[in-house]
Amino acid sequence: MPGKRLSRSFFTRPADELAPRLLGCRLMRRLADGTILGGVIVETEAYLGPEDRAAHSFGGRRTARTEPMYMLPGTSYVYFTYGMHHCMNVSAMAIGIPHAVLLRALEPIEGLDRMAELRGLAGKPVRASDLCSGPAKLCQALAIDRGLTAVDRCTSLELWFERGWKLSDAGIGVSARVGIGYAGAWVDKPLRWFVLGNSCVSHGPRAHKFGG
Repeated sequence: MPGKRLSRSFFTRPADELAPRLLGCRLMRRLADGTILGGVIVETEAYLGPEDRAAHSFGGRRTARTEPMYMLPGTSYVYFTYGMHHCMNVSAMAIGIPHAVLLRALEPIEGLDRMAELRGLAGKPVRASDLCSGPAKLCQALAIDRGLTAVDRCTSLELWFERGWKLSDAGIGVSARVGIGYAGAWVDKPLRWFVLGNSCVSHGPRAHKFGG
């Protein structure tokens, strides 16, 4: 039911099982002034730890930056990229196993005017699809930065996950991940999932139906 926080057990599974299950769930954010922002997760990618050439933990890499992926399932991993953008992941599987799911897009449902302000779009004509249709946009619209990394999303009052839409496999698309041309044989692995036909999904590789 909407409004029910996701439990630890929900995240205690491999990233490639968690990623499609997160579709339809809600990501909620409480700002310092009490404003609530939120949206339905419509696009995710899975990163499968030391064996995955596209993962930040490839080869067992473990640094202060990547440590959140090794923490309890449901811990946030927020990183800064290209010197300008934040991206948010949530850890999966188990302590010490650095699986993670990248949140790529939301359909905004609460606090859209504040999201537009945070995206620098206040006073302009804005569509819902302009706000969170990509991992960097998502973080900007919800004021997510490195200050929110390594935090347990199962208990946090600042950023958490809730149950939301119920999706069938027929409503889910799957494709290769975005922007990992360096990852060798992992480039074409179908580890990106999204809600078919949703306007807030970012642009990605050619896809097919999940389970099809």
